[in-house]
Amino acid sequence: MVSAWWLATALLAAIGLYCLMTSRNRLRVLLGVELMGKSVTLLLLQVGRLTGTLATTQAMVVTLIVVEVVVITVAIGLVVRLHGATGDVRAS
Repeated sequence: MVSAWWLATALLAAIGLYCLMTSRNRLRVLLGVELMGKSVTLLLLQVGRLTGTLATTQAMVVTLIVVEVVVITVAIGLVVRLHGATGDVRAS
């Protein structure tokens, strides 16, 4: 039987991919990237629990979250700057 965690991971990845493929708004694209990153985080935790290396996996997940925060912060700053310069956040 498939666990609810596996379904949540697949659903987050699918929604993130949908945001990336269909949206021209750069903020929505960043939201899709963030959703896909969270699905990877959930996947890592599930695999760590199954293999019995949860402590190592949790350390990797914390590192991944820190890197995601930095990348998304810089990307949002660039989108805000682009909006200030052009008045639009849509991709051309």
